[in-house]
Amino acid sequence: MKIEILGTGCAKCKNLYEAVQMAVKEKGIDAEVVKVEEIPKIMKYGVMSTPALVINGKVIFSGRTATAAEIQRLL
Repeated sequence: MKIEILGTGCAKCKNLYEAVQMAVKEKGIDAEVVKVEEIPKIMKYGVMSTPALVINGKVIFSGRTATAAEIQRLL
């Protein structure tokens, strides 16, 4: 599983990255978690508002963050 956090490095983006790391660890999932900070790469997903969560190439949500518990339900 590949999980990408799209964002330019703002506090919300960092919080989402940390929540994803925690959710993956707590759930025991084997996943590659990647931060994508380059604007051209973010634009390829059609995301206009960050942070955004992408799982296996599919944008799950954008423009908000989430708790580790919420992310676990999405996995």
